[in-house]
Amino acid sequence: MHRQDLDVGRPVAVVVVTWNSAAVLPAFLDSLPAGMKGLDWRLVVADNDSSDGTVALVRELAPEATVVETGRNGGYAFGVNAALRAAAAWEDGHGAVLVCNPDVRMAEGCAGTLVEALGSPLPDGSRVGIAVPLLYEEDGALIHSLRRESSLSRALGEAVIGNRRAGRIPALSELVTAPAAYATRTCADWATGALMALSRECVTACGPWDESFFLYSEETEYCLRARDLGLRTRLEPAARATHLGGDSRVSPRLWSLLVTNRVRLYRRRHGPAATAAFRGAVLLRELSRAALGRPPARAAVGALLGAAPSRRGGSQSRQEV
Repeated sequence: MHRQDLDVGRPVAVVVVTWNSAAVLPAFLDSLPAGMKGLDWRLVVADNDSSDGTVALVRELAPEATVVETGRNGGYAFGVNAALRAAAAWEDGHGAVLVCNPDVRMAEGCAGTLVEALGSPLPDGSRVGIAVPLLYEEDGALIHSLRRESSLSRALGEAVIGNRRAGRIPALSELVTAPAAYATRTCADWATGALMALSRECVTACGPWDESFFLYSEETEYCLRARDLGLRTRLEPAARATHLGGDSRVSPRLWSLLVTNRVRLYRRRHGPAATAAFRGAVLLRELSRAALGRPPARAAVGALLGAAPSRRGGSQSRQEV
């Protein structure tokens, strides 16, 4: 394993953000010993003001865990940052970091495979700063978790032919759907954030997660920022996990938040003219879906035209669609 990331004597920090997660938390905690097999690790849970007894459940089932009660539902990045600060305050500090949803179930040894990959040199002179596993739905279906950076051509491709059909053509979709990409170690611009290992170097170099993104695009921004610093995101197909899934597919409010945050992040990295064109392409896609009677798309159209979705009470699920 790469000693610079394991930092002998420093445990892996398992970071979990919860918000009314009592229904899924027991199975997650039960799965941790097998998933973390072979590693020295400690659990830190940042709870975003749950009202369903999540904190009491953690203290009952995982009394050794560090629990941070944030006091408010400040979003996913807000919770991650609170957990990272708590781990940094441990007497011996922490080594690598494993950021995961409470609805993820790791296969045996999954985390060890991810952590081992951290720091690996890449042909272009960069290093692996973020490692992600193969993710599966509860029914065993593979989740296409790898993504390309947003571009106008990709937004147009998704609007015209759909992201899943366009996913095999790099210029036409953010979503990576080519089977070969999931059969080998594959670097991507970013990956869905349900489960990701971060090297200590990456955590130090990138600093805090961007809390201006309440939910969705915060992991995108983080992966792109890491890539800009020479720390790549790589899929490790030998590591596997099940993600029980999010509700952005069926929730108009969450889907509209996902769509508008995608445009916000694009604006951060491009000029006004390019952003206007990109926003138009995204709007075209949502209009075509809205015409088919899909409520999430209708909500996204309204948000893109200026009616921003509410952030309060958002789920902390990380599955992207």
